[in-house]
Amino acid sequence: MRMIVTHMVIVDYGLGNLRNVQKAFSVVGINAPITANPAEILAADAVVLPGVGAFGDAIANLRRRGLEAPVLKAARSGKPFFGICVGMQLLFDESDEMGAHTGLGLIPGRVARFRQGLTVPHMGWNEIEPAGRHPLLNGISADSFAYFAHSYLCIPDNPAHTIARTDYDGPFTSAVARHNVFGIQFHPEKSQQVGLQILRNFVGLVKRNA
Repeated sequence: MRMIVTHMVIVDYGLGNLRNVQKAFSVVGINAPITANPAEILAADAVVLPGVGAFGDAIANLRRRGLEAPVLKAARSGKPFFGICVGMQLLFDESDEMGAHTGLGLIPGRVARFRQGLTVPHMGWNEIEPAGRHPLLNGISADSFAYFAHSYLCIPDNPAHTIARTDYDGPFTSAVARHNVFGIQFHPEKSQQVGLQILRNFVGLVKRNA
């Protein structure tokens, strides 16, 4: 039987692998409309914020389209909120990608470039290691691989907000959680069964919150 969460939405702010993310949710039985309508974002039971490209362009697009306020209101309301790739980076206070930019401030911390001399972007398959137990990572073992494509990494102020790490010339935060706000740096829509399992886990969190 196909399970449908009617009011989960994917935010369209002009940057993101939106259709592929939507298709991945469909594989796990979820109809997640893509929307740039503030009213639909506020009415949703859960919100997904994907993204590709640069942090500055992403946050500028959110603001230009009048979506920053409804996105923040949705996240602060307690409903499950899920950032993917650049969408995870936007959860943080600031980024220094091609200038100084302020983010959504939902998770204290900053976004910084990988160290000088390291090949960027960090692209391709890499292991994700859960940092303890968290429902977003149920069924994900320390030898699970996910697909990455990014040149900047998230640095939470509070290490407790890191729920998974990945090693790229040293460990970096690859998944975060704070209350109802979650984020993953990798692309679940490209990460085969590992990615689909994480989407299923997020859906489980949505159902638990309903």
